[in-house]
Amino acid sequence: MKFPDDFVWGAASSAYQVEGAYNADGKGLSVWDVYTHEPGHILNRDTGDVACDHYRRFEEDVDIMGELNLKAYRFSVNWPRVMPEGYGRVNEKGLDFYDRLVDRLLDKKITPCITLFHWELPYELYLRGGWLNRDIAGYFADYAAAVVERLSDRVRFWITENEPQCYIGAAWQGGTHAPGLKVGQKDIFLAAHHSLLAHGHAVEAIRDTAKRTPVIGYAPASWHLWSPVSEEDADIEACRNETFRAGENPVGATSWWLDPVILGKYPETKGYSYEPYLPGIRQEDMKIISRPIDFIGMNVYQTYRGKADEKGGCTTVEAKPGNPQTNAGWPVTPEALYWGPRFYYERYKKDIYITENGLSNQDWVSMDGKVHDPQRIDFMHRYLLQLGRAVQEDIPVKGYFHWALTDNFEWATGYSNRFGLVYVDFESQKRTVKDSGRWYSQVIESNGGIL
Repeated sequence: MKFPDDFVWGAASSAYQVEGAYNADGKGLSVWDVYTHEPGHILNRDTGDVACDHYRRFEEDVDIMGELNLKAYRFSVNWPRVMPEGYGRVNEKGLDFYDRLVDRLLDKKITPCITLFHWELPYELYLRGGWLNRDIAGYFADYAAAVVERLSDRVRFWITENEPQCYIGAAWQGGTHAPGLKVGQKDIFLAAHHSLLAHGHAVEAIRDTAKRTPVIGYAPASWHLWSPVSEEDADIEACRNETFRAGENPVGATSWWLDPVILGKYPETKGYSYEPYLPGIRQEDMKIISRPIDFIGMNVYQTYRGKADEKGGCTTVEAKPGNPQTNAGWPVTPEALYWGPRFYYERYKKDIYITENGLSNQDWVSMDGKVHDPQRIDFMHRYLLQLGRAVQEDIPVKGYFHWALTDNFEWATGYSNRFGLVYVDFESQKRTVKDSGRWYSQVIESNGGIL
């Protein structure tokens, strides 16, 4: 199997999960810095204070990326590292770090792809109401403009926000992510709307500020995805409809976050129990939210399986006992990388990048000094074959970013889930490329030819 000559093969990370240096060089606190320092929130009381120490070891990490033949690296900028209070004053030392990182990547001929927000909400903005404060959209746009002004002479690829289902749903509704809140429905829908406004204002800021023509995307989580158990038309249609149905928990759904951005309107809400709690929307809001973007980033790890029922709806087919699962308990369902891009393209007509996909595993250094992770190789092989099927059917999938480059801090589960192509000893900070990293480098070198 061969992928297009210009297909982008990369790996990904996020600032809080890898950088460490949580209070270095004038950086302000994020909600994760505060949340992880309080007991009872994170497994083993782990924190991201040091994480992979990428802030100090980025040169070594970029050298490893070069060894792996990576064509691109997706990373996030830590908002309070650049703006310690989240607004106003810019911390030049923070921007200097990303300057050096971008230059190092370009020296290795690796394309930098920057995510502006991967959950690193400045704590000072949280004290001002965070996502409940409409002013956050303007603060985010100002932050975006500061980063783009500094880096866009060398960076073209920008993602505004990563997985609002998590930083709104899990953090403000479910209480399992920082800042660990469980607000009421009226508040959660208001926070979600402000998140979308922030995205729209950031798109404007990028286009107005960029020194080179930008390529702009947005990456909500793509876990609300159903794949048909057969290729009968009825099953396909049922799963397509279920994938984009807002349902009774729309903050977790795909369409709540993509329909406003691409189609300029929220999904149908009439008759749902939450309808009385929806915020009033100003006339200009949807125009801002739906500022044109260039691609959709899909973070895809799994899919539900479904079939048509007698009423034309979708019945979820339960997994069989003993079904394959990752260390995180997520089902291994490679078809997600075919049906996900297909359904998204059919609805939204945008280029697609797989901005996250990977396997949580229990890896360790073997007696021979190597890290053997055949499960991850098998996982990637199966998923990439399905992605190749989508590409062969002319679905415009432009790239694939493996999650993650290195093992890192995995939010509420601390360091118990290893996703990396590169093993990290979190005490010594020694890096060891896993077998999967070597295998992925061959995939890249052959442009998918070994699949």
